[in-house]
Amino acid sequence: MTKSTISALLLTSLLSITACNNSPKEQAARTPKQYTSEQLRSNIAVFGAAFNGDETKILVGNNVSGIFNVHEINLSDTTSVPLTHSQKESFFAIDYLPSGNQFLYTADNGGNENTHIFLGSKNDSIAKDITPWPNTKNTFLGWNSERSAFYIQSNKRDVKYFDVWKVDTGTWQPTLLYKNETGDNATGISKTERYLSMSKTLTTSTNELYLLDRQTQTKIPISNNRAGSWDAMAFEKNDSVFYYTTDLDHEFSYLVKYNINSGKHETMFKPDWAVSNFSLSENEKYHYIIVNEDAKNKILLFEHAANKAVELPKIEDGDVQGIKISKSEKNILLTIGSSTSPSNLYHYNIESKNLKRLTQTLNKEIDEQDLVKAEVIRFKSFDGKEIPAIYYKPLQADKNNKVPALLFAHGGPGGQSRVGFANSIQFLLNKGYAVLAVNNRGSSGYGKTFYKLDDKDHGNGDVKDYVWAKKWLLTKDHIDSNAIGIMGGSYGGNVVLNALIFHPDEFKVGIDIFGVTNWIRTLKEIPAYWEEQRKALYNELGDPTTADSVRLKSVSPLFNYQKINKPLMVIQGANDVRVLPIESDEIVAGVKQNNVPVTYVVFPDEGHGFVKKENQISSDNKTLAFLEQYLKPKKAGATK
Repeated sequence: MTKSTISALLLTSLLSITACNNSPKEQAARTPKQYTSEQLRSNIAVFGAAFNGDETKILVGNNVSGIFNVHEINLSDTTSVPLTHSQKESFFAIDYLPSGNQFLYTADNGGNENTHIFLGSKNDSIAKDITPWPNTKNTFLGWNSERSAFYIQSNKRDVKYFDVWKVDTGTWQPTLLYKNETGDNATGISKTERYLSMSKTLTTSTNELYLLDRQTQTKIPISNNRAGSWDAMAFEKNDSVFYYTTDLDHEFSYLVKYNINSGKHETMFKPDWAVSNFSLSENEKYHYIIVNEDAKNKILLFEHAANKAVELPKIEDGDVQGIKISKSEKNILLTIGSSTSPSNLYHYNIESKNLKRLTQTLNKEIDEQDLVKAEVIRFKSFDGKEIPAIYYKPLQADKNNKVPALLFAHGGPGGQSRVGFANSIQFLLNKGYAVLAVNNRGSSGYGKTFYKLDDKDHGNGDVKDYVWAKKWLLTKDHIDSNAIGIMGGSYGGNVVLNALIFHPDEFKVGIDIFGVTNWIRTLKEIPAYWEEQRKALYNELGDPTTADSVRLKSVSPLFNYQKINKPLMVIQGANDVRVLPIESDEIVAGVKQNNVPVTYVVFPDEGHGFVKKENQISSDNKTLAFLEQYLKPKKAGATK
């Protein structure tokens, strides 16, 4: 398992950040129509899960009710019908059963990440928990070739390790397919079930990849003891070909075709950016490749046998977030977002080349022209390294109307501010705050050398990148140099606190959203089911049980809070299992002793990230109130 995968498990990004490759055209400053958080949060988040059997309907998830529920969209008239009616927990759609009347979805309890898989029915409001094992985490891995059973990963046998189970849809009884006793993680299953692709984590940027032959109980090495990142992608149906990506001898991950019978490895696709995904359609008529190209997805479709490119429709400023090819291989479900709109679902027929939009996710009360497109920029940091970032300039900003600004720190370590619509960012832009989302050293997506630059250097080089990002902002004549703050979530929250501690004169305010404050405790209390990543995390961040603890303590905000002298806001989910609530409780108590203004917001029904609209709205409004009081310049004659 690579650093990016571990980062997604440990400290996820708070937001997905929108970007476009071309700078927006300079336009005259104007004040856009002002929108409330309630209006922006009335935008709909949607994702497509699957086509039904006759490909007349699709299973989707959306949060139109305030939290995610499962819906079904009729392709002919785009009408949507809710299939679940949860009012407390978010339900995330997985797939239909072959009958089309039943479906699978996943849910946890209050953000505790103990996900279970449920069977729902159009004819019955009572769902069946397929994984009814207390205090376990369960993940859907896909169907067998006959769709008579599906695979899951679960830590029900041993909380530390994830076994692979096969669940028969006739009896709903699980059968153990792979017993994980070593921490090696199953990442894929061949159609005949003969082969499992297996990953053994070494460090946060290197791993071993091999195939486990269940018939002979032998291991077929793929990585061959050469250090690098190796990720399983797909098996062909006849079990003779396996596809994987690696960054061996290259800055970026590329696609390799491996012939299982001959043992031959053949480079199949090697672009100038990282290949992040490869998948085959049901009968292998097509394959698609996703490339992470400068924080934006590039999706390429091919006729598989001939490896011939197939043209996909172009949507202005569109970024394809997801793709599903139907069983007939005639229809494609695309999830496409843009700089100024939440993602929408589109139905594309490959034969007719007809593209049909299925959803309207932007609130009708919002004029898209009042939202801000983004600009990918780069700046030089303290050591001359070029740092990528994504800049949002408010529509009302110019040299005669200077605006306050916020630097945004993503999650991780190893995350990336990427393409995708963010309501909270647009809310701040609408109110006249510029935002610069920095992909500091150690971020994914810019090559393995850049990726490793923050190893055992957290709190130093990564934080300095934000100081130099501020210097870039100061070159803009529309930025108020006396009103620059910093905000971020998870690992980004840790960056915020360390920026206030080690560079106390640089930022006027800080907003820490469930940020790590005590690396020693966080690393010692890694959840049991992350056991296989523990050593890799220690390798990157430091081992809290060794002399590394000295450095970890020195860059843990909890032990340096006395240096924070600027207003601080902290936001936390009470059910967070990645960054425990005590992390925020203690930093708040400490900073208050400095006689520094502290605003503390805790959501009792959220975990590591907020999914309920009412909480998102509350977070938006309290964040704005904090910024209006402590960051935004007061107009002449105004009082507090």
